[in-house]
Amino acid sequence: MLTKRIIPCLDIKDGRTVKGVNFVGLRDAGDPVELADRYSKEGADELVFLDITATKERRKTLVEMVEKVARKVNIPFTVGGGISSIEDVNILLRAGADKVSINSSAVKNPQLINDLSNKFGSQCIVLAVDAKLINGEWKVFLVGGRVETELNLFDWVKEGVERGAGEILFTSMNNDGTKDGFANDALRRISEEVNVPVIASGGAGTIQHFTDAFVKGKADAALAASVFHFKEIEIADLKKELEQQGIKVRK
Repeated sequence: MLTKRIIPCLDIKDGRTVKGVNFVGLRDAGDPVELADRYSKEGADELVFLDITATKERRKTLVEMVEKVARKVNIPFTVGGGISSIEDVNILLRAGADKVSINSSAVKNPQLINDLSNKFGSQCIVLAVDAKLINGEWKVFLVGGRVETELNLFDWVKEGVERGAGEILFTSMNNDGTKDGFANDALRRISEEVNVPVIASGGAGTIQHFTDAFVKGKADAALAASVFHFKEIEIADLKKELEQQGIKVRK
């Protein structure tokens, strides 16, 4: 069995780390470079940075942050937010990112997944999907969870992988920030229907929630924000407990 990964997520707004509940009510969580350095030292396996209000004007700020993070940490990290072209990806990878995450731009132009995968390799392309369970159906949302689409979560994930996405980052908007656990039923279905790694996102509140994501949801990695930012769960404690429950994690 492959080792499971623990991934702190840093949502970036105006150069600061923020965190909300159900995608709203944002509060400041600190300097992203300092947090990245802390997580790297505490045993995180990877990091994800999402510029949640990305615009072309702020792209320069994001690139400067990526360069600082790359100098500080020795673990892989993914950057997302407003990426819509080969040029955008080139700039971020040159700045030191290991992978990029695409979301709204991929829905608006699915060919982008093919183009980026062909240019940079599928291992570099993470398809992030924000979805909400509405009347029994998982619908895909765009623009930081503000715009509903007609896309079905499972159909879109499968199409994304067929087009070349090398990893899926699934965030349940129903669970995001609630600390009530991950959306394990949906996670399991995604994990069983695609042949690429799946990252669970949205809902982490306890160590047991991570266990459930790996066992019940069959996730390859689990991502969380506030429980790490505000030291509600220490990464070392989390990994120790997972090991004790028979779940292999990276040392």
